[in-house]
Amino acid sequence: MGAIKVFTDGASRGNPGESGIGIIIYNESGSVLAKWNEYIGVTTNNQAEYKALLKSIDLISKLEGNASQEMIEFHADSELMVKQIKGIYKVKDKGLIQLHREFNRKIKDLGIKYKITHIDRSLNKDADKLANWAIDNKNSI
Repeated sequence: MGAIKVFTDGASRGNPGESGIGIIIYNESGSVLAKWNEYIGVTTNNQAEYKALLKSIDLISKLEGNASQEMIEFHADSELMVKQIKGIYKVKDKGLIQLHREFNRKIKDLGIKYKITHIDRSLNKDADKLANWAIDNKNSI
């Protein structure tokens, strides 16, 4: 069928601090398939970024007809996370090692090819707004 595009963002007010995640999933024609945000308590910014990515996989697995997807294109403004997922950077932080392993397990279980791209923050404003709304409201949409 084609590729879905996933934009994820994690936000933390303080590092660690109160955190939220925001996710938007688009089909190949640009229509929104899903939106998600969630207050996740106190984490580091990097942990929040990973938690957003992990939650996006959960959402994809619940989408109608996800088995027909040929590719997932993840987009995130966390250069560290993207380079760790790609294997360019080694995951050294104990708090991120488990999240990194969980990503690899979940993406393998999903059985869909993927690529992940680092994008500028200016291209991730919608996911960022969702993450910050979750922190402001200590809630999800």
